[in-house]
Amino acid sequence: MHTNETSHTKSGFTATDGVHATKAQRAGTYNRADLLEIKTYMESHYDEPLSIAQLAKMANISPKYFVDLFKKTFGQSAMEYLTDVRIRHAKRYLAESEERLRDIARKVGYKDEFYFSRKFKKEVGVAPSEFAKNTRKRVAACSPSAIGHLLALNIIPQIAPLDPKWTPYYYNLYSSEIKSHLILTSPYYKLTFETNLGRLSQAHPDVIIGSERLQMSEDNRLNSIAPVHYITDQKGWRDQLLDIAAYLDKEAAAQQWIRNYERKVQAAREQLSASLGRDRILVLRIYRTQMFAYRNRGLQELLYDDLKLRPAGSRELHSHLPMALQELQEINPERILLTICPEASTRKFWLALQHSAEWKQLQAVRNDHVYMINADPWFEYSAVAMARMLDEALLLFTGNCPNILPDNDYGESLAK
Repeated sequence: MHTNETSHTKSGFTATDGVHATKAQRAGTYNRADLLEIKTYMESHYDEPLSIAQLAKMANISPKYFVDLFKKTFGQSAMEYLTDVRIRHAKRYLAESEERLRDIARKVGYKDEFYFSRKFKKEVGVAPSEFAKNTRKRVAACSPSAIGHLLALNIIPQIAPLDPKWTPYYYNLYSSEIKSHLILTSPYYKLTFETNLGRLSQAHPDVIIGSERLQMSEDNRLNSIAPVHYITDQKGWRDQLLDIAAYLDKEAAAQQWIRNYERKVQAAREQLSASLGRDRILVLRIYRTQMFAYRNRGLQELLYDDLKLRPAGSRELHSHLPMALQELQEINPERILLTICPEASTRKFWLALQHSAEWKQLQAVRNDHVYMINADPWFEYSAVAMARMLDEALLLFTGNCPNILPDNDYGESLAK
């Protein structure tokens, strides 16, 4: 599409000459908010044949500088992001309508349905026709981590545990698409088995993705409803995802997800290395009137194995033993990730701690390098949770996040 006065007026951008753009580039005054406007424009005009030249002109910078700046800011190129947006909308059409492939291709910006089909399979791991067929299969998830794995395989479960407090991400984005809601009764995701068993029975799933922690009697009752595939706790999330994928005949989608995750990790390492240097990271949990060096499987794998960040103190700090403020001062980390339990005594302790001289003297506090994290997603262990934590780590430490999405399937956001 050739840029014209109408499109510029609609987007709110105006073009200036190249001399002005070059001066802005040399001065280093380009505002990241302008790029966010370009990104928003792409999200609402994805069905048009957008080009780098057009987008750069709208941003009032040269095409080369636009390409470099967009990738540096969002961790991927503008065309890669445009593909993501198009594929995301294509998935919706495939899952929710009976339209012909040719019409769906045109609706998401591709004139050639065969090119669209090849592009879709490359990005998602399965052909559009297979994706449409699989999305109509009735799959039940018995835990939030099972939801996170299924979404990575482009499967929205029809039955799953949702709670606005403990799983707000899944609840807010999928409560209308997940037809039958199972119950979560605690932050540790233990289901009220009898109630949920009745709901599973009424929903008539084709398969159930469950936890191997069930007792034998519970296992037998679940299997009487539908075949059950269990997530093996001893395996890492990649192998868990591959196991589920093999069971559901979605190996290509799982492999594609893992490849994309590794690519994003590599890009994130480079960005974080530039931002953090040799800074040490401590994850701190406050519960009631005590502090703990917090660690869990997913958090440790992301921060220290995938991103190669430096832990403050030993990685084996005892998370079940309270940490005195003096011990925290001795460690004196450059960066602190902080999680605070949401109950009254904890909040009271945290309020007092913030005003203490010992807390204020910590270099992480002095440099404004204390970052709040929530149980969702940092306490979950699944493919989608790991990807969300990766995005949040980038956002917290650099201010940049490649996957700021306005709407629903997170599995779509990482399929890049």
